[in-house]
Amino acid sequence: MQNYLYTKDHEWTLQEGNRARVGISDFAQEELGDIAYVELPEIGTKVKQGDTVCSIDSLKSSSEIFAPFTGTIVEINEKLKKEENCEIINKDPLGEGWIFVIEMEDPNELDALMNEEEYKKMTEEE
Repeated sequence: MQNYLYTKDHEWTLQEGNRARVGISDFAQEELGDIAYVELPEIGTKVKQGDTVCSIDSLKSSSEIFAPFTGTIVEINEKLKKEENCEIINKDPLGEGWIFVIEMEDPNELDALMNEEEYKKMTEEE
């Protein structure tokens, strides 16, 4: 079973060694509605925890995606470069709809994130 961790800003992360794949949660996708466009970050961009990494536009609104931890963007989901492919976030936000991969500087920053149960409780209170 995969252990997703979540931020208060509704991003998920999935650790893969010293890297982590990042996307938006089911909750965020439902709140945003149909995703129409993703502004992807540049590979090699250094980010600090909490920095804006990129943005997502839906038919309803625009939302920023924040860095769940400090590191360097080492991979982006190339499929999302084509607007017609952004719908994969609508269909599979926790899988094929991932957005980018960060190589972590300090894996201890993962401790600040919520597990699935904590995240679910937070979203139920919103």
